[in-house]
Amino acid sequence: MALILYLCAMNEMNQLVDKCLKSMGVDALNDMQNAAIEACSEHRDLILLSPTGSGKTLAYLLPILQNLKSDCVGVLALVIAPSRELVQQIEQVWRSMSTGYKVNSCYGGRPSNGEKRGLTIPPALLIGTPGRLQDHIERGNFDSRSIKTLVLDEFDKSLEMGFTEQMEIIIGMLPSLSQRILTSATDAVKIPAFTGISNPIKLNYIDSDSTAIQLNIHTVKGTNNDKMDLLYQLLCYLGNDSSLIFCNQRDTVEKVNAYLTTRKVPNEFFHGKLEQTERERALSKFRNGSCTAFISTDLAARGLDIPEIRHVIHFDPPVREEEFVHRNGRTARMLADGNAYLLLGQTENLPEFIRPVPKALSLPLLASMPPNPEWATIYIGKGKKDKISKMDIVGFMFKKGQLAKDELGMVEVKEYYSYVAVKVSKVKTLLSLIQNEKVKNMKCKIELSE
Repeated sequence: MALILYLCAMNEMNQLVDKCLKSMGVDALNDMQNAAIEACSEHRDLILLSPTGSGKTLAYLLPILQNLKSDCVGVLALVIAPSRELVQQIEQVWRSMSTGYKVNSCYGGRPSNGEKRGLTIPPALLIGTPGRLQDHIERGNFDSRSIKTLVLDEFDKSLEMGFTEQMEIIIGMLPSLSQRILTSATDAVKIPAFTGISNPIKLNYIDSDSTAIQLNIHTVKGTNNDKMDLLYQLLCYLGNDSSLIFCNQRDTVEKVNAYLTTRKVPNEFFHGKLEQTERERALSKFRNGSCTAFISTDLAARGLDIPEIRHVIHFDPPVREEEFVHRNGRTARMLADGNAYLLLGQTENLPEFIRPVPKALSLPLLASMPPNPEWATIYIGKGKKDKISKMDIVGFMFKKGQLAKDELGMVEVKEYYSYVAVKVSKVKTLLSLIQNEKVKNMKCKIELSE
């Protein structure tokens, strides 16, 4: 009888997984995801080590879903992530699974009152950054005693960003935990006692050798110590491929942005001090191809949904080896190849941890300016809170904007606004056609996003 009940439960789980994958348009799980689901079924703590972009989010969300019951009340699972972008990404994955269970997210950079109202009806899954979650718990905005499952996503990054105290406080207010899942893209972190992880199953899918086969690393040496011109020469050499440029300091990020702008290279920049709207706009424009150069601190090394990056450029060499690995992990993903370039001033040397010394790349003295992107971004002042969907915008652009299918690119619907990629050649005509039109019977601002 016990065997029959077990087999029935397994069959239900398989059907649930298949339903989610179909909703997401995913054909099958990878080996790491299957192993994580099997490990979680033992109801033991799990440490999951796997590279950025390998699908860790789905690997822990599916087991969370399998443990949810329709008659359960309160917040049952909590995911703590180090950045608001990662929180949004996790929430998006859960929604794409079409689970039928409520999810809420909490993070800084926006008013907390709206989050508080959303928590009056507790979600089955709550996702948030450490500081904002601690604030909600201490204010009593939701009851943390019902939480059974805790996920510490990108845990090493959370420690690095200084969230140790907040995480310890939060975990201390979760008395009913039965399972802890910790994910990381590196095995270099000692697990603190406050996590409460005991006798865990450890899955290690970090394989640096397989990444190295697909990643080509080069050094690019300048003739002086001002690397701005060197960067421009490299971007000219690389052409219209997407390039993620890493700097060690926020000030440097903004200086590189200003320099490339004066050289008329379409670019966006990103760091932790930007407002949430600025961060979302920059990411959307890079994702949809409206700019091919994206300048950032190490904040963009992990946790951001930026697919198909061809080149990683280290404007500043990283301070630590693990950041070198994570930066390079933004390219050469999912069996694709990629390139990383280390820019060095005339008297600048490589950090000791970068060995063997990468092959030097000689740039041509004269190179054509990088071609302009073929896409531009249109801003629409309505979003999810206005009951606007992606299909609403697609239909509007086809019908009112008279766009052909190949003239419309990526559509991203945010909470209060949306971004739409349109072929540059059609922007002027499009804006004249839709200037006074309503989206889903609502007037809203529609303009080119500069």
